[in-house]
Amino acid sequence: MNILITGNMGYIGPTVVRQVRKTWPDATIVGVDIGYFAHCLTGTHLLPECRLDTQHFMDVRALSPEILRGIDAIVHLAAISNDPMGNSYEEVTLDVNQKASLELARQAKAAGVKSFIFASSCSVYGFAEGGARTEDSQLNPLTAYAKSKVNTENGLQSLADGNFKVTCLRFATACGMSERLRLDLVLNDFVAGAIASNKITILSDGTPWRPLINIKDMARAIDWAIQRASKTGGEFLSVNVGSNEWNYQVKDLADAVANVIPGVEVSINKDAPPDKRSYQVSFDLFKELAPDHQPQMDLLATITELKEGLTAMRFNNKDFRDSDFMRLRVLTSLKELGLLTEDLRWNLH
Repeated sequence: MNILITGNMGYIGPTVVRQVRKTWPDATIVGVDIGYFAHCLTGTHLLPECRLDTQHFMDVRALSPEILRGIDAIVHLAAISNDPMGNSYEEVTLDVNQKASLELARQAKAAGVKSFIFASSCSVYGFAEGGARTEDSQLNPLTAYAKSKVNTENGLQSLADGNFKVTCLRFATACGMSERLRLDLVLNDFVAGAIASNKITILSDGTPWRPLINIKDMARAIDWAIQRASKTGGEFLSVNVGSNEWNYQVKDLADAVANVIPGVEVSINKDAPPDKRSYQVSFDLFKELAPDHQPQMDLLATITELKEGLTAMRFNNKDFRDSDFMRLRVLTSLKELGLLTEDLRWNLH
């Protein structure tokens, strides 16, 4: 088995690589990453890429077709990965997340790759009232990031056939400890605030709904998707990935963190404008299709994992929202140093 993982040097990538290596110890695993966040290591004694056979530093917008030769499965994580970055770099987001993703899939199909796994997002549902969204629900993408996921899914569907199986995993909001930790994610942000300043600041009024998933469980779902047979879900599949028990209102997440970390004050911005990104999601189809790869982490275990990880790092940065733990801040810093162009290509000459 030869497996290519794009975006492996981000927040989720190291955990995915570890899971894939565990499942396929004899596989050839290749990483492709542009390297924006390569230096953002947290709480690790081992460079995560040591688990790979080969690491390519490469922009997915300019991927060399030779890299795809002999590859059996592609796990496509590479993306401009959240709404703040998407809002700041809307054109680049569509270029990377949509145009480059579809071009990669076309090249992969031509090269004989059999399985293509696309990291999509439950954010495609946007604002959704009236119960949990299923895969058949109307999509309502509100941001450049979410729109790029919808458009890519649509483009991939036209490529799927008996020789090219496509699995779009609509992940819930990621959380949990990583060897390249991000704190620009709701639960991670709350635990960081609790550890650093004994305060959780909710930027919204706390009422929006969010489904969450630990990155270890995301890796298990990717593991399943690599192995998935076409008879399980079809040649093309878009599926919500998470757990029905992990649909929470933001204020309930803050309270859960405060229950684990004593003496924490929870502050809600009651004057905040309504957050239109609010949705509950049904994960019944994923439970039916992947019974042996269901989420194993719960909210308490994830909060405890983050607390222990940050404590081991001696984390005490009260200004972490203006630090390299925020992916947009990393890109801004690299641009200010003249290392990135306006379209986020390396300028190293």
